[in-house]
Amino acid sequence: MQFLWKHVAELVGKGIGWSVLAEFFIYAIFSLVPMALPLAILLASIMTFGNLGENFELTAMKAAGISLFRIIRPLILFISMVCVGAFYFSNYVLPVAQTKLWTLIFSLRQKSPEFDIPVGEFYDGISNVNIYVRGKDKGLLKDLMIYDYSDGFDNATVMVADSGRVQFSADNKFLLLSLYDGESFENLKKQRISSSTSSIPYRRETFKLKEILLDFDTEFTRYDESMLQDQHVSKNIYQLKQSIDSVGKISTQRSIEQGKEVIRQHYFGREMMSDAKLDSTKVDVAKYNPDSLFVSLDQPSMLRATSIALERARSMKEVISYNKMMLDEPVMYVRRHEIEWHRKFTLSFACLIFFFIGAPLGAIIRKGGLGAPVVISVIMFIIYYIIDNTGYKMAREGLWTSVQGMWLSSSVLLPVGIFLTYKAVVDATLLNPEQYVKLWNTIKKRFLSTKNRFSNNDDLE
Repeated sequence: MQFLWKHVAELVGKGIGWSVLAEFFIYAIFSLVPMALPLAILLASIMTFGNLGENFELTAMKAAGISLFRIIRPLILFISMVCVGAFYFSNYVLPVAQTKLWTLIFSLRQKSPEFDIPVGEFYDGISNVNIYVRGKDKGLLKDLMIYDYSDGFDNATVMVADSGRVQFSADNKFLLLSLYDGESFENLKKQRISSSTSSIPYRRETFKLKEILLDFDTEFTRYDESMLQDQHVSKNIYQLKQSIDSVGKISTQRSIEQGKEVIRQHYFGREMMSDAKLDSTKVDVAKYNPDSLFVSLDQPSMLRATSIALERARSMKEVISYNKMMLDEPVMYVRRHEIEWHRKFTLSFACLIFFFIGAPLGAIIRKGGLGAPVVISVIMFIIYYIIDNTGYKMAREGLWTSVQGMWLSSSVLLPVGIFLTYKAVVDATLLNPEQYVKLWNTIKKRFLSTKNRFSNNDDLE
């Protein structure tokens, strides 16, 4: 539903067929698997072991000497196969689905809206044209008013007609608007004709029949999928690694060349010095104290030196800003590819972590069905989503490395899974309310006894 509302503007009012809509939602379902699969494993494992615990089947198996690890051994094998399948899905199926989905989205965005002029409202579905119709009668439009801004607002054309008809060209790429018994008013602000007496600000035309041809492509044209072939969403791990290495080398080489250029051309106030001359300049400069040299100057020389220094500092700032802008694109390109490369593995690992969270948690709470398991699953998944999204944004903005950002959620939830598994193995009553009530009473009792002891000491003093 979130995905649907996010892209509802590309779907509503476009006259899209059911086949295109079905294709859109199928590709969207594929793209949502990385979010849905870990949640499904978490919910299924909590419900399964919650039912076993609620019906005392886990208790019976443990009483027979069967450990929890032996009970979940077949499920561990099954989840391992799911994790392998999730990796292959993320590496081979998801790039194809993402490429087709975004190609379809870009195609839908360029699709013209369905042509349907309402009565009593301005229709702006045609580029640079607004149409107002007061009534309709068997395909005939009554009392039309048309504002044409195709030549700019200063050269707007206003047309009114008693009636009109609309027809499409044979290739459905143009709209033929036939107007009957009307007038047109054209603003001639840029072509003002001056005379000794007056100026003419507009041109007026009366017509019996006027035909207007407007660009209005009603066909749904698909973009070529090759437009996304260099995007990170359309590549597998081999292609991602290849792009990271090639663009990373270009980015590193460019940054080194920019650094040398800044030092050569601006730092010493000379342009294009050789390395040997630059080294000798470094030695010469080291002999002098800039502060002492500046103080020894007279006032006009000080002002001139300050002005030159400020000008060179501004020039340096502009060069550095330009170099940064030139490096931003390849750096962001590499960063996005690194994030996508790690995402291929984090999906599989998240499935494994959520199983080792859900299975022991279900054994501990001993509640099956769709009540408590759904609530706990949603809470755990929200925590996972917040942590994962935070790490992704940190990595995307370059505040963290791609490894730190993309593996943040796994590093946080893995200890939780280990802790819950340990508690389930030792039959700890982790979520028993009576245990927490007893702990609270103990803390309260110790607090009151400490308070009374201090009160007695005050009375003795």
